[in-house]
Amino acid sequence: MRIGELARRTGVDEQLLRYYEKQGLLVPERSANGYREYDEADVGAVRKIRGLLAAGLSTTTIAEVSSCLRDDSLPTPACAGVVERLRGERERIDQVIQGLLDARAALDDVIRRGEGAGSPTPDVRTTVSNFAGRPGDSRPRAASNATGRIELNLR
Repeated sequence: MRIGELARRTGVDEQLLRYYEKQGLLVPERSANGYREYDEADVGAVRKIRGLLAAGLSTTTIAEVSSCLRDDSLPTPACAGVVERLRGERERIDQVIQGLLDARAALDDVIRRGEGAGSPTPDVRTTVSNFAGRPGDSRPRAASNATGRIELNLR
């Protein structure tokens, strides 16, 4: 399939697909006239790329680990070195998730108090700061148990 068809099927703009190619994330075949030719596996590859980008991984990181993410191949020895980097990325994602959960809990608290008070809603910044940790420390906090699952402590 040509780039327009891949763009239509994945919902990703053609320019972005070309960028993925420049980053080494996609490697289309070239026809005799120079057109890019993608196959069915590229549809899944683009979806995987989009998911990893949405999780916060950079295209550089995705390119480094892409051979370890292929469904049709066994992990290579190079993948072992990637595991620690991916653990770090996973921890960062866990922290972002925890920060979002804390912010949602703070907003829920403000909404509850505002609905019952019949007066103007309290200042959200004051309530949200109660969940941020130390003053000036905006990094969210997360803890993983031995299974890698996040343990939530919203209070």
